[in-house]
Amino acid sequence: MGQKLKIAGWISVGVVAGALTTVSLQTVARGTLAPLPLEELQQLASVFGIVKSDYVEPVDEKKLITEAITGMVASLDPHSQYFDKKSFKEFREGTSGRFVGVGIEITQEDGLVKVVTPIEGSPAFRAGLKTNDLITKIDDTAVKGLPLNEAVKRMRGEPNTKVILTIFRKDENRSFPVTITREEIRTQSVRGKVMEPGYAWIRLSQFQERTVDDFARKVEEVYKQDPNLKGMVLDLRNDPGGLLDAAVAVSAAFLPENVTVVSTNGQLADSKFTYKASPEFYQRRGGPDPLKRLPASLKTIPLVVLVNEGSASASEIVAGALQDYKRGVIMGNQTFGKGSVQTVRPLGPDTGLKITTARYYTPSGRSIQAKGIVPDVMVDETEEGNLFAALRTREADLEKHLNSGQGVEKKDVAREKARDEALKKLEDESKKPAADRKVAEFGSDKDFPLMQAINKLKGRPVMVSKTLTERKEEIKEN
Repeated sequence: MGQKLKIAGWISVGVVAGALTTVSLQTVARGTLAPLPLEELQQLASVFGIVKSDYVEPVDEKKLITEAITGMVASLDPHSQYFDKKSFKEFREGTSGRFVGVGIEITQEDGLVKVVTPIEGSPAFRAGLKTNDLITKIDDTAVKGLPLNEAVKRMRGEPNTKVILTIFRKDENRSFPVTITREEIRTQSVRGKVMEPGYAWIRLSQFQERTVDDFARKVEEVYKQDPNLKGMVLDLRNDPGGLLDAAVAVSAAFLPENVTVVSTNGQLADSKFTYKASPEFYQRRGGPDPLKRLPASLKTIPLVVLVNEGSASASEIVAGALQDYKRGVIMGNQTFGKGSVQTVRPLGPDTGLKITTARYYTPSGRSIQAKGIVPDVMVDETEEGNLFAALRTREADLEKHLNSGQGVEKKDVAREKARDEALKKLEDESKKPAADRKVAEFGSDKDFPLMQAINKLKGRPVMVSKTLTERKEEIKEN
């Protein structure tokens, strides 16, 4: 099990901590409550009383109630969640793209924390941390075997407090301590560049509050570098989702004005809604329309959208809308399959409830819940094949996942065998030096799917996968 966890950490470069989610932030409390089941509530009160009086040692009443609420909400589906004070703060930091810490993107390697990249201008960047540095200690705590999320918590903290990281730098074969003062970090959810004359790459790693502004700025930047772009790659690989209005805005940047981007349907009247490619559906209150300054040619430029099993939720909204309107060619692997919307309801100043309130549907009416977006062109992640995709968890693998509401789900009996084979390959791959590993950094000239996307834009042959097939929905067994 330890080896599996180590390998899972290695494959999850760039994964954002937290649930894959598309959220609609709502602050309006419900005016009326459903009738309460009094008999069941009396049972709950009886259990609470017995635990409080009879348990072997005193219990914390508030903790008991919090755990009861947490369990009730967690029983619904994998994405509904009760937020206590601490988790609500962390959630809001995740969607805002701001947090207090040292400013590094990390993964795990051999039980240690590995620096994927320091965020430009962050305390870690100024302190000289480099890609591939290994963190062996955080203050006095050894990192070996520490869960990645626990390491993240220890490196975060209050502004202007200090943390000592012990670094092992492989290429210099030395260990040394670095004292870093924490400060507010603004994460960059958008990257991009001109790959070669005429062809640009724009990558979205998450849909946050600042994503649309950053996206518009990056598009302007690449057009300034090359005003005569002939094609663009929109890279949504491993994008776990985020804010619904940001997904609508990014879709609107490429689509004709006022067409349907996504619709939602649930039990409540306000969960039955259609979002269109128009500023009123994504523009922040009082702010300008960030898409107004984009070049008109963005609506017609040849487009390839890269996706994989890690593309979820908001990124699936974008891919599904562009696919339905045949605005771009969707390329890569079948996506995660999270076609549900969560609404955040504050329960007070510092607690809240994230609850699934609707399924979402692409413009043509497709629900992709527990299925995902099937690419127009299936492409492997390496030239040698789609080596490790079977290891990645998708919505249909999650306990208590919501079904699509559009037919039965079929079980894929070959899935576990494929996972075992991929795990063995990945174990062998993880033992190789970083330079020899087959999965290259996104955006590099060795990024195989990206090179195939550029080939597609140029009208050149594409190495289509010979092994990838559409993964059907799985039957839930009662």
